[in-house]
Amino acid sequence: MKIRSFLAFELPLEVETVVTRVSDELRKSSLDAKWVKPENIHLTIVFMGDIEADKIPAIKEEIREACLIYDAFDISLKGLGCFPHTRKPRVIWIGLDGDLERMSSFRDALQECLIPFGIKEEKRGFKPHLTLGRFREPRRTNSEELELLSRYGNVTSPVCSLMQLCLFRSELKPGGARYTRLGVWPLLRRDDP
Repeated sequence: MKIRSFLAFELPLEVETVVTRVSDELRKSSLDAKWVKPENIHLTIVFMGDIEADKIPAIKEEIREACLIYDAFDISLKGLGCFPHTRKPRVIWIGLDGDLERMSSFRDALQECLIPFGIKEEKRGFKPHLTLGRFREPRRTNSEELELLSRYGNVTSPVCSLMQLCLFRSELKPGGARYTRLGVWPLLRRDDP
């Protein structure tokens, strides 16, 4: 049996509160997007795709080993944007600031230890973000929508620590994706002994 899965950080409460507020405001707008439920917004580190269920115990051990090497990551929210750009967006997201270079190294280390399990390595550079929604059809944004996007262009949050990596199972349902935790690994704070 195959399980669709990914590695991600759940959001600290201080960050989640801001993300939920912005998401709720955008949902009330005329933007024609399929919105991610606020409780499903997380920081994906590695999308693993469909993996064999019998490989999960060995994969968990590799993840545990990688997590022993890394400290917690300090992050904060930094601006709202769109891929590929705001004039004709496909994805709307909130960006991050903080320990991003170290987090990129962590992502690379995880990908490397997952290669033996047939998990494809993402070649694009790591651009951590929180996806709020995906536009149903690519089209030019109007002036009202551009004003709305620019209103949240400078969104920020307090600095918070990401202290545990989670392995999630993703089940695609008619009402949206459902995520189930399959494993959790702590990352120490830098000031912990």
